[in-house]
Amino acid sequence: MKKDILTSLEGVDIYPVISLLIFVLFFVGMAVFVFTMKRSHIDAMKAMPLEDDTVSSCGSGCKACPSCKDKH
Repeated sequence: MKKDILTSLEGVDIYPVISLLIFVLFFVGMAVFVFTMKRSHIDAMKAMPLEDDTVSSCGSGCKACPSCKDKH
């Protein structure tokens, strides 16, 4: 029954292509974002779960750690 409904729709064959295109664009965008991040920002984000409420300076101006939020 489901197959009959999908085959009767016009242009339904484009949906898998659009879905794959959205997935690939999102994946490539995230890969570019990750590989262009500064190392100091990655180190600051990596240390966040281990830090207490004390302020530590990462020096990158990333706005993610408490010391960078105070600068801006």
